[in-house]
Amino acid sequence: MIDWKYVPTSGGPVPDEFPPMAGTAVVLFLVLMAVWALFVSGIRVAAQWEHGILLRFGKYVGVRGPGIIYVIPFIDSIQFVDTRLLTLNIPSQQVITKDNVPAQVDGVLYFIVKEAEKAVLTVQNYRFAVAQYAQATLRDVVGALTLDELLSEREQIQRRVAEVVEERIRGWGLHLDSIRLQDIEMPDDLKRIMSRQAAAEREKRANITKSEGDKIAASNLAAAAGIMATTSGAMKLRTLQTIDGLGAGNSNTVVMFPIELVEALDRLTDVVKTTGMKTSQK
Repeated sequence: MIDWKYVPTSGGPVPDEFPPMAGTAVVLFLVLMAVWALFVSGIRVAAQWEHGILLRFGKYVGVRGPGIIYVIPFIDSIQFVDTRLLTLNIPSQQVITKDNVPAQVDGVLYFIVKEAEKAVLTVQNYRFAVAQYAQATLRDVVGALTLDELLSEREQIQRRVAEVVEERIRGWGLHLDSIRLQDIEMPDDLKRIMSRQAAAEREKRANITKSEGDKIAASNLAAAAGIMATTSGAMKLRTLQTIDGLGAGNSNTVVMFPIELVEALDRLTDVVKTTGMKTSQK
């Protein structure tokens, strides 16, 4: 046993033992501090976007928060769940399309915890579970499509994957907001083949457009020629427009012929042709 001795700083009688009341006060103070520390250790604060799942002796008690939550030390435990919109990356994976073309596909999904107690009590790690299930679903959906469908029907793929994932995670207390495909990577040799196909397709469309334009232009020229042939003075007007379009310049030499002379030559040519045909018939 400790023998407490008190040595006064000034003269006076020296007591043989430490005062009993002082020792009791120290012990009481230490006990109160321990109780206070134990009480304070049970205080938790849940943010506005958090819900706490309270377990007592390992058994579910209820959902607490947001705000101040008290957890009985050594008896209760609490797990906080974020109820904001959460983002998860779908890991990149190699998939084989319906026409046996390999491709690397990855994506991102957005989901919300609707029922915190289900998210904690139903599945061990709901974030990991959602990412893995979405990855497997994406692989199954892409595997049922051809490469052309994979490249051209991105919206339909996203919608189909979202429907399957939402149906499954609803039982986990989660809600899928949306899912987006990010990158679709193909082998380099396949990229080169597709590039050549795209170039050939563009050239084909250009040739078709040009031929259709030539056809329309020829039709318009034929119609214009017919109108000019049946309209008096149309040829003279066209001749004057052509002469005006030549302009005056050092590089242009314009020789003028009367239009009447041209018409006379046309009539003479017709007469010669007619006479030749009659002579040959005789």
